[in-house]
Amino acid sequence: MKIPAELPDLIPIFPLPGALLLPRARLPLHIFEPRYLAMIEDCMKTPGRLIGMIQPNPRKGKDDALHAIGCAGRLSQFSETEDGRYMITLAGMSRFKVIEEEQGFTPYRRVRAHWETFARDLGATETDKAFDRKTFMRLLGRYFEARGLEADWETLQDADDELLVNSLSMLLDFEPEDKQALLEAPSLSTRRETLVTLIEFSLRGGDAEEVMQ
Repeated sequence: MKIPAELPDLIPIFPLPGALLLPRARLPLHIFEPRYLAMIEDCMKTPGRLIGMIQPNPRKGKDDALHAIGCAGRLSQFSETEDGRYMITLAGMSRFKVIEEEQGFTPYRRVRAHWETFARDLGATETDKAFDRKTFMRLLGRYFEARGLEADWETLQDADDELLVNSLSMLLDFEPEDKQALLEAPSLSTRRETLVTLIEFSLRGGDAEEVMQ
């Protein structure tokens, strides 16, 4: 597969526990650390305006260890506050696999990215033919009630499969390792199955991390 020019070999990364970005989804971020302010400024000078969202991996026993898979987003919205902070939105483009980390030259981290494994991300919106939406919405209703959450149920019901599953995967309050499992799901149906497992386990009061291992 020919990789588009806007998916370069070298990308800046933003390691952030629990923050999940998925292809064709949008992630708002509040940027205030000096090194990441510099990253945004440098990013805006590049043609693709890409930033890789990736989660730290504490299981590797190193403070700076990363998971192998992240997702790159295009900086699609930008505003600056009076005190110099940035409010940005990343539009999810494609997941990537970290080949190696590039050392030096910038205050923020950069990695060599491999894109070929995730050709599906660059295609059309995914559908989930096995999706039992009525059963899923009942389960989601129980989850929201148990957590004391409110939702625009009409909007959720009208959302297409990918938007619904991916938005909930990004927004619901799961552990970072569970978010990583949702990111690495090879298809929309697999992500939906993982999401259902996490919701069911939360309702039972169990440790969803045990399911993901």
